[in-house]
Amino acid sequence: MNLIVYELAAATFLSTLLGGLIILRFKKSIPYFFAFASGSLIAIAFLDILPESLEIAQKVGVSVRAIMLTIIGSFFLYCLLEKYFATHHLEEEEHSHPHILGPIGAGSLIAHSFLDGTAIGIAFQVNFSIGLIVAFAVILHDMTDGINTVIVMLRNHQPIKKTTLFLLLDALAPVLGLITTSLIVLPEIVLTYVLAFFVGEFIYLGASTLLPETRQHPSKKMILMMALGMLIIIVFTSFLKQ
Repeated sequence: MNLIVYELAAATFLSTLLGGLIILRFKKSIPYFFAFASGSLIAIAFLDILPESLEIAQKVGVSVRAIMLTIIGSFFLYCLLEKYFATHHLEEEEHSHPHILGPIGAGSLIAHSFLDGTAIGIAFQVNFSIGLIVAFAVILHDMTDGINTVIVMLRNHQPIKKTTLFLLLDALAPVLGLITTSLIVLPEIVLTYVLAFFVGEFIYLGASTLLPETRQHPSKKMILMMALGMLIIIVFTSFLKQ
């Protein structure tokens, strides 16, 4: 692959890292970032991941119903996970005990970032100009991936050291994804289900884990931050489709 491909991959690393470091630096403003992340996660699910999953599904002959059932199953799975761990760790939660959903949610964001990297590599294999557009869009929204990774970890009472580790992994993920495209290609039928699973998870994380924070803080700025998160993803995805 052309050297510029790896330069763009390095840019995704820096973009993700920058987003996460901003959150770690301004922890007192985290409730506003919760609102921002809620909006951006929900928008990413509906405007980025779901359309991509449906597009691939149409190509490989997977029904829309199968994709929707996967989304429902993913959403329900995360409901069970949170219910189970909330039931068994209620006392610890009251004392800000680390919650397992932090690493689970952040881990899926890392997987999503990995797929972002593979998207860049595949796009460049198809067409150089398309590769540039996809890379630019990934670089822009990877900052929100870094933000979301840190927020999901901190929201579930994970320590700063562990949160920083997950942020670093999230920043490395698109670079590794790009390298992987030169070694192996994920079958499209598998990819469409993986993306659908992410849709269900991101909707759950945004609507059930992060959105309640906006109700606990009556400031109108919370709603504005959630709207900003959605708007940024709307702009990025609109740019990508042009």
